[in-house]
Amino acid sequence: MKVILFGATGMVGQGVLRECLRDPRVESVLSVVRAPSGRPDPKLRELVWADFLDFSAAAGDFAGADACFFCLGVSSFRMSEADYTRITHDMTLAAARVLADVNPELTFVYVSGQGADSTERGRTMWARVKGRTENELFRLLPNAYAFRPGIIQPLHGIRSKTRLYRAGYVLLAPLGPVLRRAFPRSVTSTEQLGVAMLAVAERGHPRRVLENRDLTAAGAH
Repeated sequence: MKVILFGATGMVGQGVLRECLRDPRVESVLSVVRAPSGRPDPKLRELVWADFLDFSAAAGDFAGADACFFCLGVSSFRMSEADYTRITHDMTLAAARVLADVNPELTFVYVSGQGADSTERGRTMWARVKGRTENELFRLLPNAYAFRPGIIQPLHGIRSKTRLYRAGYVLLAPLGPVLRRAFPRSVTSTEQLGVAMLAVAERGHPRRVLENRDLTAAGAH
């Protein structure tokens, strides 16, 4: 399996990259980044890209991929709808449109969020934008899936880049396994997300929108 990964430096992306590099089914990972990470691994190639709103010149790099895991995202806290839409929707679709041209059968897994609004008409800004992004991906790619995780526990030394989130994860870390068992509808881990993406890329899934319980089940070892 040849994988393209967006957002490898974020908390979710770090977890997904870890699982991709560990999985023998994955032949190679093309990580699209703004700056090189310097991480050495024979499976990993980094494509340094400046303009995340235009990937037209990357078509040759994207050709031949079997799956794309789109983990790029930001918190909507204190962001305008226009700025949040540019990052959450516009960048995602910029990549998806080029991927659809070079390989329309590619599996595209988009990390959305629990509570995303498929109607696109709700009062919560981030949920509307996420829902719109999901809907447009589904129309563009027949094998697009939306993952809607709730609380994500970072494992294996992975840390969130957001200071407030880091503090919360430190407090919740000792309770992580208990919370995941007690609240399977709301809690998962970076490891389970990565494993679930690989499982969906290999076998597909009967649902295009995977809520937290679905993706936790898909990511169960």
